[in-house]
Amino acid sequence: MSVLKEFRDFAVKGNVIDLAVGVIIGGAFGKIVDSLVNDIVMPVISTLLGGHIDFTNLFIVLGHVPEGVPRTFDALKKAGVPIFAYGNFITISINFLLLAFVIFQMVKVVNRIRLMDAPPPPPAPEDVVLLREIRDSLKK
Repeated sequence: MSVLKEFRDFAVKGNVIDLAVGVIIGGAFGKIVDSLVNDIVMPVISTLLGGHIDFTNLFIVLGHVPEGVPRTFDALKKAGVPIFAYGNFITISINFLLLAFVIFQMVKVVNRIRLMDAPPPPPAPEDVVLLREIRDSLKK
């Protein structure tokens, strides 16, 4: 019974609950960023590059393609043909960069809010104030 009690105490600690909430929100946020990359950013990039380029369909076939299998990413994957999917890597890399940038901006805003809400520093003690005044008058 002591092991179960220890586990319960561990599981209900604030840090574990905070971590669980963070993981759940992070998973949902990852889906939002995936949608942003796949549905908004990638179509704009492909249009700027002069066509309707779908980076996920950029690949190099490394093995033999069986007869009757179309040369599309999904069909080749299903057929088990080894492919070098560099387009998928490009999409995931852009996804990561956008996610990192958004998280950076969020941390920046939170830090700014914390500085605004921070209490003012306590006033200096009187003896320090007097010593500073004496120092300043001696400089003159």
